[in-house]
Amino acid sequence: MERGTDTAAEWQRARELLAAARRITALTGAGVSTASGIPDFRGPNGVWTKNPAAQRLSDIDSYVADPQVRVQAWRSRAEHPAWSAEPNPAHRAFVDLDRSGRLGALLTQNIDELHQRAGLHPDKILELHGSMFGTVCLDCGETGAMRDALVRVAAGEQDPPCRSCGGILKSSTISFGQALDEDVLRAARRAALDCDLFLSAGTSLTVFPAAGFAELAVRAGAELVICNAEPTPFDELAAAVLREPLDEVLPALAAVPPRPSEEPLRTWGDPGTWD
Repeated sequence: MERGTDTAAEWQRARELLAAARRITALTGAGVSTASGIPDFRGPNGVWTKNPAAQRLSDIDSYVADPQVRVQAWRSRAEHPAWSAEPNPAHRAFVDLDRSGRLGALLTQNIDELHQRAGLHPDKILELHGSMFGTVCLDCGETGAMRDALVRVAAGEQDPPCRSCGGILKSSTISFGQALDEDVLRAARRAALDCDLFLSAGTSLTVFPAAGFAELAVRAGAELVICNAEPTPFDELAAAVLREPLDEVLPALAAVPPRPSEEPLRTWGDPGTWD
């Protein structure tokens, strides 16, 4: 039987795990924001599913080599639905988990900052792929605000260069072919090791290194709960797999009351376990 098809059993197990969890590390992907009007990438109605050529806008080699790709990318940034999107119940569920004292860290592949806007403190959030609301020069490294760059685009600069050095400007997101920030990666690895439950929501778990944090957590002894509409490569590692809409699933999980425990929490992320 395919994981996630025995709905009642999966839900029962998921509720038990949430009740027992003392420190949760979450990983979120594009599926968390679809109810806010931001399409995902690889789902049946995903941006890249409908238009495979759109992937070039997220490829650093294409972006650097082809001015027309940059022109299209700037147009896409100006039209991105995140500018008007509002957090949905899936985002707010993580705020509730944090208020219950169980959320240790939230790793996100999303660039839309809806977790912050939902009320989750930025210190709890690790943006693995950066944010669409900033810019960076690929030549001198100067950073800026995306709104300022888009004002220039609206004024007629189809591919606005860096004002300091004339170099290529892009959003402060991580494109395919670019390395992730080492400090962010290090913190994400630590969070994956320092939890007793790893909650993966709205991600296909096919993009690395982000997807590898789920496996890392399991190998360190954590339970894995996967909430995603489509099967993932890690479903067989999961203790529970839920397929229902995330704006329904995540609030229901966050509402599960924690079960009191007098036992100390020990994880591989705790130096006290290393002796």
